[in-house]
Amino acid sequence: MQLETPTPVPAPHSVHVRAIVTWLAIFPLVAIGMTVMSAFTGDWHPVLRALLLTAIVVPLAVYLVVPRLLGLYLRGRMRRVRNESSRLRPWCSS
Repeated sequence: MQLETPTPVPAPHSVHVRAIVTWLAIFPLVAIGMTVMSAFTGDWHPVLRALLLTAIVVPLAVYLVVPRLLGLYLRGRMRRVRNESSRLRPWCSS
């Protein structure tokens, strides 16, 4: 009977990782949104432009972009944890 070693599970994302990932999601969305919106909202009041921009950017970031970026980060972190654990236990094959 062969014993399986459990797959290491990394700790939850730190607040710093979440902040960086959120910024990486929001900045490009805001930059693209401002550029696209400038064609038809140039004479609008700035508060109204900000309202429209955030009404588009926030849901996109929260429901689509941030979860995907955190998933990519988690995959990379899991790969790193597995590589480190295999270096520590060379007799265990993956």
